[in-house]
Amino acid sequence: MALDLVDYENKARQAVMAFWGNREAARLRQIETGRADQGERAGVTDGKNMDGFIDLILDIVRANGLAHADIHLKKGVLTLPGYFRPTKLWDLLVTYKGELIAAVELKSQVGPSFGNNFNNRTEEAIGTAHDLWTAYREEAFGKQPRPFVGWLMMVEDAEKSRSAVRDASPHFPVFPEFQGASYLKRYDILC
Repeated sequence: MALDLVDYENKARQAVMAFWGNREAARLRQIETGRADQGERAGVTDGKNMDGFIDLILDIVRANGLAHADIHLKKGVLTLPGYFRPTKLWDLLVTYKGELIAAVELKSQVGPSFGNNFNNRTEEAIGTAHDLWTAYREEAFGKQPRPFVGWLMMVEDAEKSRSAVRDASPHFPVFPEFQGASYLKRYDILC
């Protein structure tokens, strides 16, 4: 059965435009109330920036035979048990008849600190995946088929996000894929 991607290229473009529009609207709202966060945080803390991508994911879920699935978007029902921690809060969960169908996390990275943020997000993505798959193996979700697990990362296309990664390691050589690679190129390798 072919997967229906519901015009994802167009909807992804719209989601990117909504991302930037939502960031700017959040920043302006904070300025109007006189409680603006420092630096780039003003456009981040609103929590609506990735909604366009959530809408795209929901369209794909519904178009591919899961129209009757339970889609969870409210904070109170987005936690799953972990193995190395008690629970993990996700951005989107899909369940059907008591089984976990999908768990999706959405993150964004906007400058200026691409290096540190990229490392933190990489560790977070790897750790979250390892925690979830270990919990699955230990039947934290009961006996069920493997769910879909997604991690969508929106990275600003900026000069620093395309710059070469600093690759100094005094004790052992860095993998060749990292040498001279930008954050965006290395992220493609990781995926």
